[in-house]
Amino acid sequence: MSYTAKASPMLALIVFASCYSSSVFATNGIAPIGLGTEHRAMGGVGAGYPANSSSMASNPAAAAWVKDGFDVGAELFRPDREATFNGKAFGMPADQVFDGNGKKSFLIPEASYKRNLKGGVSLGVAAYGNGGMNTEYAINPGFGQGEAGVDYQQLFVSPTAAFQLNPQHAVGISANMVYHRFKASGLQGFDNAMTTASPGHITNNGYDSSTGIGFAVGWQGKVAPNLIVGAAYRSKVKMGELDAYSGLFANGGEFNVPGAVSVGASWQVTPSTTVAADVQHIYYKDSEAISNSALIQKPFGANGGPGFGWDDMTVYKVGLKQQVNEKMALMAGFNYGKQPIDSAQTTLNVLAPGVVEKHLTLGAQWTLSPKSKLNASYVHAFENEVKGNNSSRMDGYNLKMKQDSLGISYSHEF
Repeated sequence: MSYTAKASPMLALIVFASCYSSSVFATNGIAPIGLGTEHRAMGGVGAGYPANSSSMASNPAAAAWVKDGFDVGAELFRPDREATFNGKAFGMPADQVFDGNGKKSFLIPEASYKRNLKGGVSLGVAAYGNGGMNTEYAINPGFGQGEAGVDYQQLFVSPTAAFQLNPQHAVGISANMVYHRFKASGLQGFDNAMTTASPGHITNNGYDSSTGIGFAVGWQGKVAPNLIVGAAYRSKVKMGELDAYSGLFANGGEFNVPGAVSVGASWQVTPSTTVAADVQHIYYKDSEAISNSALIQKPFGANGGPGFGWDDMTVYKVGLKQQVNEKMALMAGFNYGKQPIDSAQTTLNVLAPGVVEKHLTLGAQWTLSPKSKLNASYVHAFENEVKGNNSSRMDGYNLKMKQDSLGISYSHEF
């Protein structure tokens, strides 16, 4: 069978995944803990763990080591977000709790495909959700009239090439083609000439979208018979402006996608036991819309104007895979990153309460045939709360969140 004939069904799945961009509420800030079902089942590790074709989303060099084939899967995501206005601290009779779960569940598809060519060259492509944010408050938490919230969706399609330099080392590069879209509602209290540089472009304008192109580079090395080490860098992606929300985001609607750097390793402790670990740093300061302080004394939408006040995040990941028998393996992991929101920035982050820090992950893998496997993952993000300082209305809210997700994927080797 020709290369084109083998590729066409998987390419069709990738096109489908790229067209279907479901809302997502990610868990290391606005980033997923890991990319690919097997990686999420092991705490999100991926920089030094080449498992299957989905691994090149974490490190492009992985395409040189994984077997030819494709992976297709989906994750069902259920976040639980809540904000409490500290009314008593401002002389009111009682505090008020706002439920942000107008939409409770989100389906996130992903797909990837990889083939070896001659001369140690491998080509592939992956399509996946790399981040997002969603809140829906049926009762407006003091920002305007009617329902309030935001919906942010981010999709990556990443053609990848990897090069095996020798039997021990490989490098890879991906072109990250990014599409994102955003809408906000119920923010009429900010929509005036005193608070925004562009009245009429801050709320209730439906979805606006834009695109951008960045890159990722990576290395993986088999530094010992049972030890693989890897490192990957993903660039910041400068996106087109979201014109419909030029009065909300700094610099006239600019919302760039942050870059990240990861290092990691996987150790085949025994023929049936693998341990892996990563450290990842996410550069939220790459995006002024995310990182600028909400307390900046400028209108929303102005050059250098207010943002959500997020810090960069450093995330620690560890995972274990235990082959129980020829047909089944079990996986587990843990993921921790200090949440990025300062207690002086809680009010605007009612719209984006990405405050979870600790994640427990579990998973299983079933071998269906010599060339096919079924993977499953479960991720629980433990409840975490960030309390406002109550020194002003900009820090007068407490933010609380927890999350659960279930994922499943099918892997097929050629």
